[in-house]
Amino acid sequence: MSNIKVMIVDDHDMVRVGLRTYISMEPGLEVVGEAGNGQEAFDKLNGELSQQLPDVILMDLTMPVLDGIGATKLICGKFPEIRVIMLTSFLEETKVLEAVESGAISYMLKTVSSDQLIHAIQSAYRGMPVMNSEVSLALTRGVRQRNAKPEEEGLTSREKEVLLLIAEGKSNKDISEELFISIKTVKTHVSNLLMKCELDDRTQLAIFAHRKGWV
Repeated sequence: MSNIKVMIVDDHDMVRVGLRTYISMEPGLEVVGEAGNGQEAFDKLNGELSQQLPDVILMDLTMPVLDGIGATKLICGKFPEIRVIMLTSFLEETKVLEAVESGAISYMLKTVSSDQLIHAIQSAYRGMPVMNSEVSLALTRGVRQRNAKPEEEGLTSREKEVLLLIAEGKSNKDISEELFISIKTVKTHVSNLLMKCELDDRTQLAIFAHRKGWV
């Protein structure tokens, strides 16, 4: 299996040195490029790194010339196969939401341990987001603030209850036990939710509930 190729984008030299050291010590990972701002990163992907694109980019949030959110939009728009992890010192609700909407697969604080960072890189390579509880809460608050007055989409109170439990990752069996209803009734509510929300599966229902700020 080939190494996971990583690019580091941060305007602080010492941060890049530290990250490069951590990553270089981990078998299966290699640093293939660095940049001091988002524009430089985008230019390198179109230039010297075009024949060896990184699998994962560690992206700082606040940088001169082009910040992390702007760079992530450009990179994910042109190179959708590249996974971007936003790595920053800031935990602002609006920034977390903007980062995710720009295409970042994960949002992590620079206080994470080296093991946590390596895990996040490996997970991003597999297409799996990683966010700790603080970041998840910030994302939820950001969505809720944006959707301060969510439309109810014509849902009944019971359907809303089922939807919220789906968003929490509950199975049909879990929902039936928690609401004291049969699994058949749960399935009926799920079908009604999919129809009313015009969605295809449970995952989309969960995302829908989060975007509406109901969770």
